[in-house]
Amino acid sequence: MNILNLTKRELLAYFLSPLAYVVMTAFLFFSGIFFYSNVTGFKDTSAIRWQLDIIGFISLFALPLITMRLLAEEKKSGTIEMLMTAPVTETAIIISKFLGALIFYLFLIAPTIIYVILLLIWGNLDIGSLLAGYLGLILLVGVFIAIGLFISSFTESQLLAAIVTWVILIIWYIIGGLAGELSNALVSFLNAGVGWLFGSFDAWSSKLTAFFEYIGFFKHLEPFSKGLIDTRGVVFYLSLVVFFLFLTIRVVESKRWK
Repeated sequence: MNILNLTKRELLAYFLSPLAYVVMTAFLFFSGIFFYSNVTGFKDTSAIRWQLDIIGFISLFALPLITMRLLAEEKKSGTIEMLMTAPVTETAIIISKFLGALIFYLFLIAPTIIYVILLLIWGNLDIGSLLAGYLGLILLVGVFIAIGLFISSFTESQLLAAIVTWVILIIWYIIGGLAGELSNALVSFLNAGVGWLFGSFDAWSSKLTAFFEYIGFFKHLEPFSKGLIDTRGVVFYLSLVVFFLFLTIRVVESKRWK
């Protein structure tokens, strides 16, 4: 059983799940509402740029519902033991689950091409900016999936996996979005707590702001939405994907021998 067959198995499981269609319907409903409200004011590249940002934000809430079943359901149903005893490595299992979720997400956003077609017909759209924006979105979602898969490896409860993933993604989102406020609060806390011993931490404020902005999910999406393929953003997203997939593999390996 190779990665391709395992990925097909994951995709089939998605398309046989009623929840997948509920998520797809809700996703397209909300993205459609935002597109309609947005396109009434803009009919050029800025419209689709803003729309991709919105889709990324909606994905933050939708992806945990997609990833929660990846390993939690396997453990609850007992099929994880079958996978563990099959002639397949933990790495192949995790990669196939990641790819299955990512490909399903591509099916999920495929109808948004309608937005592109409408803007091509009645607006002024830059195809280069569009392609870069979708690339950035897919990289961002790859991180969401890798984190959700990692959380799913710890529990048999799909609901718990979804909730914990939501909490992590939302906190991470807030860190990037409120970088300045967080850095000021942290500097004030350090000044009040240990400032008398180490001196003022005010000089750290700008560095902390830059750090919080850098680790934020959506900060790296901005160049892509403007039509620029930023290698720093590509490296950032891919590094997080590899990191969380590596951790997930280690978790699955540790459970095999228990």
